[in-house]
Amino acid sequence: MTGRKFVFAACGLLLFASSGWSFYQSRNLEEQVVLSPGVTEVKRLGDYFDGIRGTVNDCYVYIMEGEEPGGTVFVMGGTHPEEPAARLAAWLLAENAEMDVGRMIVVLSSNRSASTATRIGGAYPPDFTIATDWGERTFRLGDRWANPLDQWPDPEVYIHYPSRQYLAYVDIRNLNRTWPGRPDGSLTERTTHAFMELIRQEEVDLFIDLHEAELQYPVISTIVAHDTGEELAAFTSMMLSDMEFNIGMEYSPPTLHGLSHREVGDHSDAVSLLFEAPEPFLDATRGKTTREQLLTGKDEFVVKAGEAGLLYEEIDESGWPMDKRVGRHTSTVLMTLELWTELNPDRPMRARGIPLYGEVLEMGLGHWLHDPAAAPPDRVVIE
Repeated sequence: MTGRKFVFAACGLLLFASSGWSFYQSRNLEEQVVLSPGVTEVKRLGDYFDGIRGTVNDCYVYIMEGEEPGGTVFVMGGTHPEEPAARLAAWLLAENAEMDVGRMIVVLSSNRSASTATRIGGAYPPDFTIATDWGERTFRLGDRWANPLDQWPDPEVYIHYPSRQYLAYVDIRNLNRTWPGRPDGSLTERTTHAFMELIRQEEVDLFIDLHEAELQYPVISTIVAHDTGEELAAFTSMMLSDMEFNIGMEYSPPTLHGLSHREVGDHSDAVSLLFEAPEPFLDATRGKTTREQLLTGKDEFVVKAGEAGLLYEEIDESGWPMDKRVGRHTSTVLMTLELWTELNPDRPMRARGIPLYGEVLEMGLGHWLHDPAAAPPDRVVIE
């Protein structure tokens, strides 16, 4: 009996050690960013608000300054790291975009804490790998909410500041429920407060928050626009739907608080938009949650749900591959900048180097990710 207890105890310790090592590796996976020639400055979020400095969410802020003055656009990736196409689209901007007119600010890991853990009970892979022209790049996956190791415990009910609206308890760790934040709040609230300070101090004209959504969610394949951005979003939707792919436009509900498309527009001078692309990986009706399913966007169970009329976006056996989802975001950013310039000629923004939807599909997402080993060391950043 004593020997059996010893064997069970040894197996338990081995399982504990191996799983602990796996969690540690996932939390500390080094993601490399090869800076585009257009990146003229790299700052930290803590440069805008001391209350976030030195924390896990003190993320990098990449700034691209054009030769000619103009407006400023801020593109945010990583609000929900379990929506990886949104984060990778921002990655392509940081590694490829150059501004001819105006400025672009890009963040890849806006809730970096959430990228260090996956959803409890979701059986998500901790990371995924993208094939490139020169090898492979591996990225953390993550969760919708900040890691409990960084922010705990959750309240019984989350009372949003400053609206006092009641939200789900876990949403106190959801970066897209805590805008505009507060300087003495939780880690996530301090993070959104820091981003609001960035928006104000950098005099951002246009704010874009990149996302993905499950096909059973009605707000999908769309641009959600604050009141001040409705005209811009409508024109962008019409042009893209005519020229590249169908994308809708939704109005930001004025009484639904905590979301970026509402609070950034209400609490700053920036026009606030949010982009949603389809991600079958998130659907409750999905099959086995694997890296392959994440990258290919193929799932027979989600297809069956579509046949039963349970989805708000179409899907077939070809799925929604990562390239397609990333390309939708990059093209939507480009079209938004083009139409912004037409509507606001006094604050123009012109970018180059960003791949269009068709180019991402033709050449593959990995073609636009650059080899860190071939780049000068001072042009590589570890996220």
